[in-house]
Amino acid sequence: MGTKNIGTSFDDFLEEEGLLEEATAAAVKRYIAFQLTRKMSENNLSKSEMARRMETSRSALDRLLDPSNPSVTLQTLQSAAHALGGRIKIELDFRNNAA
Repeated sequence: MGTKNIGTSFDDFLEEEGLLEEATAAAVKRYIAFQLTRKMSENNLSKSEMARRMETSRSALDRLLDPSNPSVTLQTLQSAAHALGGRIKIELDFRNNAA
């Protein structure tokens, strides 16, 4: 028996429920926290050393690495990327012009 898409996509469901933006932001934050943690591990970098390199507090770094904490600033992301020898790139996608 062949399978066909029935109904709407999960994104459509989230959008209908008014949850798409929140779910997308949470997923992006989890991905950022995962990538930073992975890169710190690859570089054998402790949280204390990472915070020192970022010129921030350990608690600020903990907030950045906490996947359930949606709060993050571009400046903090830039500091983290720089501390790990990288840079941030941001893309805005306006394919679904709802405005």
